[in-house]
Amino acid sequence: MSAKKSRIKDLIRDYLLDEGILREKITDSKIDFGFKFSFPPGPKGQGMSIFKPKDKDFIIILIRIQISESQAKILNSLEDNKKIQFFMDLRKYFLIKEVFYRIDVQNYRYEITKQIFLKNDGIISKNSIFKRIRKLYFCFMFSTTILHEYCSGKEISKKFVPDFDLSLYS
Repeated sequence: MSAKKSRIKDLIRDYLLDEGILREKITDSKIDFGFKFSFPPGPKGQGMSIFKPKDKDFIIILIRIQISESQAKILNSLEDNKKIQFFMDLRKYFLIKEVFYRIDVQNYRYEITKQIFLKNDGIISKNSIFKRIRKLYFCFMFSTTILHEYCSGKEISKKFVPDFDLSLYS
């Protein structure tokens, strides 16, 4: 790994460690380096990852969401094509928020990504990384809220209602 890539890797690892959110290293032949982390800090953080694809001059921050089987059943039972409307609402929101997304309607999952292009000197600011992490996290929160609204017309129990604490360092 070049000195520039190593410097970027070390910076990102240190930023994640500083915030207490680093979980594990990602090893994959398609990337130069990567890390899994949980945001916001604490036991209720959402799993995310950050990695640098090989031969690219950017890093990607990614969050994957799998809709639960019970929520998928509720979406399937909705009338008037509401399931498709749910995914269309997500698409519109992601476009407004200027994030990349991939939606797999058949498997009830989607992912949201944000890219950061790297400077030639191998420096990347903590603020630029965490702005994007927060943006993805709030996209996740919104999508979860919308899902709960779509499912709320059916028999929805307390287990579907998220218990989010938005204070980052409580």
